Amino acid sequence: MKKYALISVSDKTGVVDFSRGLNGHGFTIISTGNTFKSLKEAGVDAVEASEVTGFPECLDGRLKTLHPCIHGGILARRDLSHHMEFINKAGINTIDLVCVNLYPFKETIQKTDDLAQIIENIDIGGPAMIRSAAKNYDSVCVVVDVADYNDVLAELASDIGISRDFRFKMSAKAFAHTAAYDALIAQYLGWLTGAEQFPQTMTLTYEKVQGLRYGENPHQKAAFYREVQTLPEDLVNAKQLHGKELSFNNINDAHGAVELLREFKQPCVVAVKHATPCGVGVADNLVDAWHKAHDADPTSIFGGIVAANREIDADVATEIGKIFVEIVIAPSYSDAALEILQQKKNIRLLVLDAVKAKGSVDLKKVSGGLLIQDEDDLLEFEPNFATNRKPTPNEMADLEFAWALSKHVKSNGIAITKNGQSLGLAGGQVNRLWATTGAIDHAISFFGADGLKGAVMASDGFFPFDDCVKVAAEAGITAIVQPGGSQNDQASIDACNEMGIAMIFTGVRHFRH
Repeated sequence: MKKYALISVSDKTGVVDFSRGLNGHGFTIISTGNTFKSLKEAGVDAVEASEVTGFPECLDGRLKTLHPCIHGGILARRDLSHHMEFINKAGINTIDLVCVNLYPFKETIQKTDDLAQIIENIDIGGPAMIRSAAKNYDSVCVVVDVADYNDVLAELASDIGISRDFRFKMSAKAFAHTAAYDALIAQYLGWLTGAEQFPQTMTLTYEKVQGLRYGENPHQKAAFYREVQTLPEDLVNAKQLHGKELSFNNINDAHGAVELLREFKQPCVVAVKHATPCGVGVADNLVDAWHKAHDADPTSIFGGIVAANREIDADVATEIGKIFVEIVIAPSYSDAALEILQQKKNIRLLVLDAVKAKGSVDLKKVSGGLLIQDEDDLLEFEPNFATNRKPTPNEMADLEFAWALSKHVKSNGIAITKNGQSLGLAGGQVNRLWATTGAIDHAISFFGADGLKGAVMASDGFFPFDDCVKVAAEAGITAIVQPGGSQNDQASIDACNEMGIAMIFTGVRHFRH
């Protein structure tokens, strides 16, 4: 029996060699449109789909393969005699291999906003052929990925030909391919129409960037995926200039560093260890910001991640080079800085302009489900001066700085700062008092008891009691920012008034679990 393969591809990479290989294994190629032209120009033996259907391509190419002579040949079950009798009587040839990749919808939306052009790049016949072949995997091999061409030819060259297990694997891959394609169309058109943000069914499309050596721990497998539409400032688009391949933990920690860095416009350096800020500094120049971030916790920054929002020059690179850090992230590096840092073979250097990115959604996987929420992109607040004493201008600047830090520390989050430098950061505790005492103890360990005099404190959630205020006052803290809203707010206000502490309420909280 004559063997037929249907080939209709938008991405023509490798299709000529693949078709020649199929010819060599006795396949007659059926093709369409530009694919047919490419094959004929290359001297590949092929027939046009319209010759098989007896019906010309029409409607500007919208209708090519939706015909019984195509889908009958794909869908007929070879093990059912009445299927075979029907197609034989109808003069339909069986099609044993379908190679299709779809109209470039993703590439189109990435380069144009022209809706008419976008709509024309929604494939109709392609998904129908793919799904037909995938459904009938017992008899038909479906190919949707250029990377599989050689594997298909290797299967054909084996003693048994293309195995059922291989066809089944290709079928599963094909359904995943069309599912992602349709999900992207739905996602994009839904965005255009202003559809409900949290629809009844949620389908997300991500593309694999790379496999990772392992996950958070060596026994966990892992991979890195990207959204289909991204911005240049998204972490997934960071360019690596030097160093080993990024690990799962590297990427996760870098995300935390970049998200915090984006809160600041003035020169800033953020140091992160295990996805938690350990030192943050803002200053008039990056060298001073580096020293503030480093000196906030010179122990934890070792082996951590450093992110900056200004070019790394030779002076900053020299300082960074004095310790071991896993990753440096910056919008650019001077030639002299690269020469200094690239002497360290294990340091990873990433280029990323960490400006404030678009609003997105936050996803949290739970057992058997997914939690989805708006990204917490609110930082500015209208201060409610709750106490008799208002903060001084310097205290207010530090309170705003501390408030930004508290947003990026695990709840219960406490940030103690002074003069644009983090002194103590603590979070993830089961009560706020522990977080407060932990941040104070941390600050004292590096700056001494006198170092906290005149410092300010931010809390990501309200104070249910006045104990945090009293502990802060004993440490020398003079101003506090917190959301407010507790039934016991007055107790904290009274304690602040008694001890001369200025306290402001934001009316906003920043829990981060």
